[in-house]
Amino acid sequence: MIPSFAGFGLGLRKPHYADFLEHRIAVDFLEVISENFMVDGGRPRQILRDIRAHYPVALHGVSMSIGSADGLDGAYLTRLRALVDEIEPLFVSDHLSWSRIEGFNSHDLLPLPYTKEALDLVCANIDRAQEALGRAMLIENPSTYIDFAPADMTEWAFLDAMCARTGCGLLLDVNNVFVSASNHGFDPLAYLDGVPHARVRQIHLAGHSQGEKLLVDTHDQPVPASVWDLYAHVLPRLGPVATMIERDDDIPPLHELLAELGTARDIAVERAVEAA
Repeated sequence: MIPSFAGFGLGLRKPHYADFLEHRIAVDFLEVISENFMVDGGRPRQILRDIRAHYPVALHGVSMSIGSADGLDGAYLTRLRALVDEIEPLFVSDHLSWSRIEGFNSHDLLPLPYTKEALDLVCANIDRAQEALGRAMLIENPSTYIDFAPADMTEWAFLDAMCARTGCGLLLDVNNVFVSASNHGFDPLAYLDGVPHARVRQIHLAGHSQGEKLLVDTHDQPVPASVWDLYAHVLPRLGPVATMIERDDDIPPLHELLAELGTARDIAVERAVEAA
């Protein structure tokens, strides 16, 4: 079982490197994009070493391609393992998606059909990744814009079976739940009630944008009230969990993100008091 970590953090992005290198900021952990630091030596790796000296760090990948029918890239896993061994992260995570086929990487998080065949494939890839990394991973639920007619189960049932078969944990992105529920017309509360609560180790909170017809997981807006409401709903069902604000575009000054993180802390305290 993956150890729990109860704390509140931010996704570390380049505009805020200096803030965290020069000052001790009131966060419990930072999350970085793994691929940005999967290099031998150089300035990026030194920055991460310096950050790690003062803050726990989670590694979050965007291109493992867990759902790839071609299997996983062995060279990628070797580079990631080297980073894991050096940084000793809180968590190593990636997405329930695929991006690579026949050596081509789309650099996008593409959706999977929720079938027994896809489940077998995903579990085999997770097993290989966890063996290569020497640790259990967290897998993040996706935001999706299409669904597949031949489905054997719901997304939350797929996640439950995936975690049970591989021993992996779940990175629960609450914004992704809201975006996908809005796009496909399912009940986000049913989703949150159906995920394997005991496997959740980390939560992502973010904003989204309205596209022409669908919501888009842009990570360029503050966390909206709709996502805060879902966060408040699911928290009492979880054990100790790491919560973070994720912002990837239109990145505001650090104090604005810290204010959002304060809102997450306040909600967590309120829900704890209500449950006592």
